[in-house]
Amino acid sequence: MDTVRTVNDMQAASAALKRSGRRVTLVPTMGALHGGHVALIRQARAEGVAVVVSIYVNPTQFGPHEDFKQYPRDIEADSQICSGEQVDVIFAPSDGEMYPGGPGTLAAATWVEETVLSRRFEGERRPGHFRGVCTVVAKLFNIVQPDVAVFGQKDYQQLKVVQRMVRDLAYPIQIVVVPTVREPDGLAMSSRNQRLGGTERVQATVLSKALNVARDLFNEGEQNAHRLESAMHRTVGLAPAARLDYAQVVDSETLEPVTKVQPGNIALIAVHVGKVRLIDNLIL
Repeated sequence: MDTVRTVNDMQAASAALKRSGRRVTLVPTMGALHGGHVALIRQARAEGVAVVVSIYVNPTQFGPHEDFKQYPRDIEADSQICSGEQVDVIFAPSDGEMYPGGPGTLAAATWVEETVLSRRFEGERRPGHFRGVCTVVAKLFNIVQPDVAVFGQKDYQQLKVVQRMVRDLAYPIQIVVVPTVREPDGLAMSSRNQRLGGTERVQATVLSKALNVARDLFNEGEQNAHRLESAMHRTVGLAPAARLDYAQVVDSETLEPVTKVQPGNIALIAVHVGKVRLIDNLIL
């Protein structure tokens, strides 16, 4: 397994893999790898012969008061996981490589921005977030030149925004989606879970509990979206450390809120648990 630090070296490595006749599959991550990432890597191995894992905590998708500095980083542990999963290349660039322009420069002069699916929810509450996501993903696609890219369902709005970007910019890349991987108690695996204290970690399961309440009501015949959303609100309210940001049922493609719930609609939820903000979703 090779660890590559520069854009030029990654482009050369990817070109060499393709010259050898191997398809390249990219798994974009911000590191602090966990079981959810392992599922993405294993899917990548099934999709393409050569697997590239990018590890980069992208500063442009964090707001000024978000957890960029606190975001967990452990490249040695990440490397051990990648080695065990037979990853071919780790791409772990510096900020200067991804955003050239001088020492300490973290801003881009050129941005990639999706303007429809990113308007609501995370885009509304985190101004500039999806502009940073689209820009860094576009950069990774241009650097790695993958045939396939693998994303998880947990960041559902991000997934749909990336899919729209790939379609609109005509990237010749297949996007593969892997279902959310959960802890035994239902909490969606996330690098941010490492920042939860003991009591907070227990109460964080309120996200999956709220989603399951909505699913159960729908399975029992309830189609009124407001009633499902109210039930999610009430469930989150049972956890003292939890503060609801949003809980809404939307169309799975347009992300527009619905009033009458249909099979295939998706429930989205975001909750602050202590100082940690978590998101989750469930297809109904």
